[in-house]
Amino acid sequence: MATKTKQKKSPSVQKNSKGKFSKETYIKWYKDMLLIRKFEEKTGQLYIQQKFGGFCHLYIGQEAIVVGTASACEPGDKHMTAYRDHGHPIALGTDPRVLMAELYGRKTGCSKGKGGSMHFFDKSKNFMGGHGIVGAQIAMGAGVGFAEKYKGTKNVAFVSMGDGAVRQGALHETFNMAMMWKLPVVFIIENNNYAMGTSVQRTTNVTDLSKIGLSYDMPSKVVNGMRPEDVHNAIEEAAKRARNDGGPTLLDIRTYRYKGHSMSDPQKYRTKDEVTEWIEQDPILHVLDTIKENKWLKEKEIEEINDWVKKEVVESVKFAEESPYPDAEELYEDVYIQKDYPYIKEY
Repeated sequence: MATKTKQKKSPSVQKNSKGKFSKETYIKWYKDMLLIRKFEEKTGQLYIQQKFGGFCHLYIGQEAIVVGTASACEPGDKHMTAYRDHGHPIALGTDPRVLMAELYGRKTGCSKGKGGSMHFFDKSKNFMGGHGIVGAQIAMGAGVGFAEKYKGTKNVAFVSMGDGAVRQGALHETFNMAMMWKLPVVFIIENNNYAMGTSVQRTTNVTDLSKIGLSYDMPSKVVNGMRPEDVHNAIEEAAKRARNDGGPTLLDIRTYRYKGHSMSDPQKYRTKDEVTEWIEQDPILHVLDTIKENKWLKEKEIEEINDWVKKEVVESVKFAEESPYPDAEELYEDVYIQKDYPYIKEY
């Protein structure tokens, strides 16, 4: 049962009296973004080595969105995204070992080895999954928001999508219902400029995607997705509105993926200069520079964090490779029926 009491945030996500973020917040952002980055860099290497198969979409460059969202949300909030889903559970606190095991298709994976790269899931962290069908999570996320409103909680559903998914008709049906029912949902467009290899400019006459919310009177804004501070502030504002029965918000969060759409993408649709220009805005380096400028960590302490991240990635791979594959009987589990569901009889 969800509680109606307001859940306290960790001290690490508080702002100081001047409205600026604390030392603890920046350190956590740095650790989480670096872990996401190094986990995914290793994932890319392992994929090329054919350690596991299937599709693989990396989040490298977009890390500020998930850490800024995670620091601004509360423990009972729900999160879901599309198939570029490695960074989300890490930011929410999922052990990278079970994520790597999922990539390897092992029994110890977060989805029991059945989902792979595109279908991470962690109920314990309220991560409601990565979803392979483009735009499917938009409508499902509104359903999660409806459930929270129906149960009388103050939880918010955060629904992430790419700029390509915005072209799906389900988005418009969902936006209409979400505003009619004032659902506690924050719709996040992780706008990395390209739907696979097609730029936003080639898919729409409205390149400011925040304007899509106008016809529904949905509060909307553009956010700098390369800065966790901006993301946190926008998410915090939208979540507050949702918790106070103000309904949903649309955020066009501008970001950039440094790698291709997937591992098979030759990236011929963009120039090296364009990629370099965005890499110069790297959110990890921005946060690290802020830490150094404020002298919050000594070089030795920064190295300790870097070493910890490296160790976590190495141990994740070791855990995955030493984990067993699922038994054949698992093919028939968690597919058609939940055995303890009270309204279903065994036949």
